Amino acid sequence: MSDKIHGCWLGRMSFADALAFQEDLVRKKRADGSAVDEFLLLEHEPVYTIGRTPDQSSLRDVSHLPHPLFPINRGGQATYHGPGQLMGYPIIDLRRYGQDLHRYLRWLEALLIEALASYDVLATARNGLTGVWVANSKIASIGVGVRHWITMHGFALNVCGDLSPFDQIVPCGIANVTMTSIEKETGNSCTVAEMAMRVQQIASDRIDELRVERSIHHWTPCRDALH
Repeated sequence: MSDKIHGCWLGRMSFADALAFQEDLVRKKRADGSAVDEFLLLEHEPVYTIGRTPDQSSLRDVSHLPHPLFPINRGGQATYHGPGQLMGYPIIDLRRYGQDLHRYLRWLEALLIEALASYDVLATARNGLTGVWVANSKIASIGVGVRHWITMHGFALNVCGDLSPFDQIVPCGIANVTMTSIEKETGNSCTVAEMAMRVQQIASDRIDELRVERSIHHWTPCRDALH
């Protein structure tokens, strides 16, 4: 079994390409139980997604959405992804971490809360509402998929940029929710790549909260170096 979690910054990638990449990694991990756990970090071209649910009301009027829609194999209602938003897709074999999906979700929230504190954003989790909040505004959404205890999908953290596409849906199915970002909360600029580095560092430091045995972890950027 590998003793590393491999962080990979992919830059901007279409949702379809990122989904195909995740699915390929999941297949490889199923075939090889010793394959390294991965943490994909990236941002998307504008897209809406919705999880496995017969209730499509969070999409409002699909015919008027300004960007493509992808139904996908995660939990949760509709959300928006686009430039300025950090996507985190851990491809982790939870059989190495106690097979506890609830703990995994709380671990993701804790990573984001600590990362936001690095930028002087006081964020919290809410009982019964997976995700991360700043006061009454939502700054990060979480929706995961699990195949044979291997995770895919993950979180979307609003770093900077245009939040108006959220107005076309009911984000995460929560009526009257306001979305916020690091830029909106602080008035300061922060790049998605910078936040990716910070989140990965924290994930490496806190991975033992999931793993039964202690390991050493490393950040290894790929495709484009982080600066």
